[in-house]
Amino acid sequence: MSLLDRRQTDGAAVPPGRSTPTPSRLPARPDGAGRDRGVDGLRAYAIGGVVLGHWLVTALVLGADGALRTASPLAAMPALAPATWLFQTLGLFFFVSGYASAGSLRSAAARGLDPAGWLGRRLGKLGRPVSLLLGGWLAVLAVAALLGTPAGTLRTAATLVVSPLWFLLPLVALIAATGPLSRALDRYGPVRLAVPAVVLVTLSDLVGRVDGGWPVPLPGDGVWRVPVAVLAGWLLPYLLGMALADGRLGGRRVAVGLLLGGAAGMAVLGWAGYPVSAVGVPGDGMSNLDPPSLFAVCLALAQIGVALLVRPALGRLLARPGRWAPVDRLNRVAMGVYLWHQSTLLGVTALVALLARLAGADAVPGLHTAPDGAGWVAARLAWLPLLVLVLAVLVGRTGRDRPARRQHGR
Repeated sequence: MSLLDRRQTDGAAVPPGRSTPTPSRLPARPDGAGRDRGVDGLRAYAIGGVVLGHWLVTALVLGADGALRTASPLAAMPALAPATWLFQTLGLFFFVSGYASAGSLRSAAARGLDPAGWLGRRLGKLGRPVSLLLGGWLAVLAVAALLGTPAGTLRTAATLVVSPLWFLLPLVALIAATGPLSRALDRYGPVRLAVPAVVLVTLSDLVGRVDGGWPVPLPGDGVWRVPVAVLAGWLLPYLLGMALADGRLGGRRVAVGLLLGGAAGMAVLGWAGYPVSAVGVPGDGMSNLDPPSLFAVCLALAQIGVALLVRPALGRLLARPGRWAPVDRLNRVAMGVYLWHQSTLLGVTALVALLARLAGADAVPGLHTAPDGAGWVAARLAWLPLLVLVLAVLVGRTGRDRPARRQHGR
């Protein structure tokens, strides 16, 4: 998976017009030497933002029938919407994925591995963890159904378990297209490739916002908009990540331009009626994430601009082994963290609900109560250390096994 496979290029010759290769594109070593620790820090922030964001905006309310149902604190507290700009990091997620994929493909070519072999190995790493997640939860849900668990709880559980998998489809498609995209970058550059992606997302937004469909008949009556918008929306940050790996995205001016352009776009779109929340809110007529809207694209550009600005300082901050170690550990188990974080929330919530019922207690604040005020937010924050601990236990074995494979060249 591109977010996880952090092998870089081997310092191959740089085509004319590109900047000199940075140490980030030297072969990765177990101690992190020769790596771009700034990018690794951004990768850790991206996965951490996704996890914490989901944990903070997903409430599992215990109903009168004993079933768990989802609710969002953003519906009751819309003033928290700007906080989603920090935690909705999927744009940054695809940015570092594009960076890793471009470096990995070049490194594989230098070792004599053909693109098909590179793609097969890369995608093959997804099969086992996804199968383990789905197989384990199928067994759990089957047993829960036999024990009489309310149907509402089963539906909520199935939705939360499957929801982290949706992003794998566009990511797999972009990984598969890394070779052609790399050649297209060489020929056209990132700006020319970005224009069609923005146009497609714009068309998707217009189709979604016009009652009764687009004024001019379109193929499939607009059914195309979700898959096209998902691919086009995340293609842009993925391309920018590839451009960074190829030395095309250097310079403070580019970073400031992305930040200011993205922020200005968010402001204009918010004025034009787009939701200001970066994630969907129940009851809103439109979501910026389902599928990705122009607002989500502008947020991604702003985040990438900030990322490019802080990358050098972040690299210096992580130069010390003690600061680097936890970032490295998180990146090694990023796939497991992503796949199991919603399962962790669900499991802890269900277990505490069972214990509370056995003890004759009411719904536990921050886990089973309605997210209707600051008290719920404070209570949910208090549960985060336990959620982190449980998640660390779930993915801990992956973190212990991986270094040995890395030392043997994987």
